[in-house]
Amino acid sequence: MRIHVLELNIGDKLASDTYNHSGLHLLSAGTIVDAGDITTLARHQVDYVDIVPRQAERVEEDETFHYQITSEQTHSFHAANQAIKALFQSAALNESISSEVVESAFNDVMQNFKDEKDIVSLLLCLNNQDEYTYQHSVQVGMLSYYLATWLGKPEKEARIIGKAGYLHDIGKSKVDPEILKKPGKLTADEFSEVQKHTIYGYEIIRKSLKDDTLALVALQHHERMDGSGYPLKKTETQIHSYASIVAVADIYSAMISDRIYQEKRDLLYVLKELHRMSFGQLDPKLTQVFIRNMIPNFIGKKVLLSDGRKGLIVMTNPSDFFNPLIKINENFVDLSMLKGVEITSIIM
Repeated sequence: MRIHVLELNIGDKLASDTYNHSGLHLLSAGTIVDAGDITTLARHQVDYVDIVPRQAERVEEDETFHYQITSEQTHSFHAANQAIKALFQSAALNESISSEVVESAFNDVMQNFKDEKDIVSLLLCLNNQDEYTYQHSVQVGMLSYYLATWLGKPEKEARIIGKAGYLHDIGKSKVDPEILKKPGKLTADEFSEVQKHTIYGYEIIRKSLKDDTLALVALQHHERMDGSGYPLKKTETQIHSYASIVAVADIYSAMISDRIYQEKRDLLYVLKELHRMSFGQLDPKLTQVFIRNMIPNFIGKKVLLSDGRKGLIVMTNPSDFFNPLIKINENFVDLSMLKGVEITSIIM
């Protein structure tokens, strides 16, 4: 059964090996197609593939993409949450943290998630599983690691960057919990106290781990390229490159999570916000790499459009990341050509 790549469904089985126009082998016969495979075929401009005939035609508009994490992944994620909670408690009491706990918890969670390809589904599954502060720390550690690998960093360096993300908010252990949990707008004095978590984190990490790099990331992860950040109003090259990576991960994780004072935003919306911030506040290169690697994860996801229709993302638009090709029933809709209609949410 020969079909166009745009008609592929996640779960289709390839009947023969697939090659690009240059003869490069892309996918083997027997491959069960996933979102990453569709992206690969699209990137290599493959038009048609052979698939094993489907047993029955599926009604795509009534389907939702399903994704599951393994029991080992679930266990390691929760263990990392509990470990960072213990680290926060230790820092609050003794202003010190254990390097052994940090190494064990973070290395274990990354060992179980390091080869994950569908980061979007992963975040949707893991979100709201634990208390925000601790879940956020684990997510930022993971996202910082992923971004480091997408930037071509060697494994050892990527793990260091991930660990910096895991510990970036440890200074919040010294901030009054009532301020952190306050549902309303903070006063100027309260906001000033929250900003000090960067300084507290710097001091705790330097004292406990004797690691200036990890400490500097904790200090600088809220600094912005244009000098609008805190605590020291650093700009551009004054900000450590690792802190710039963690800043991207920090903002993305924070905005896709439910917090006391802010409802979570849709994952695609947050990528748009990161794109906006790359014009002045965030490092544009790092932000673009993050977006380019996250966008293909949305292929195969069911979405709700602003006009009320539902469809499946079947292909990303390289010239307009946020307006992909959508399949609605048997029709294909290019959002980049449809003014006034946008994706409002990913349905999981």
